[in-house]
Amino acid sequence: MTLRFGILTSSDRASRGERPDLSGPALGDLVTSKGWTVARTIIVPDELEVIRETLATWADGGQMDIILTTGGTGFSPRDVTPEATNLVIDRQAPGLAEAMRQEGRKVTPHAILSRAVAGMRGRVLIINLPGSPKAAVENIQVLLPVLAHAMELLKEEPNAEKHH
Repeated sequence: MTLRFGILTSSDRASRGERPDLSGPALGDLVTSKGWTVARTIIVPDELEVIRETLATWADGGQMDIILTTGGTGFSPRDVTPEATNLVIDRQAPGLAEAMRQEGRKVTPHAILSRAVAGMRGRVLIINLPGSPKAAVENIQVLLPVLAHAMELLKEEPNAEKHH
């Protein structure tokens, strides 16, 4: 199954050009190495309404299957990506975020400080990832084995049940 991804980086400094976005490109490299496509990327400031609007527009646009966000999932008052995501999703997928935190904890105790969420809007899966390139890649790697099957189920593919 070919999957189409959107990658949204949430960072005040990167959106102002004060530092390069390293996480978005790292995720894009991983996605394309799996034979999937990156349909769209964007860097936005840590602003709830901007993140919410971008996620909703992308999810409703029909050009992507999975939206990965990177950044804005910590304890800083400016970290609002989970709140924006919760405003957009129809249904939560808590097992995805739980799995990322569980595996991340094996690398660093700070992984439990992640407030990342995952969920669905229509037939699009949205997954929050940390802002660190290393952590973002480590976290999405936890989910790689289930993403194609998750999308088969979400899109009600006829053969989805055979993988159970």
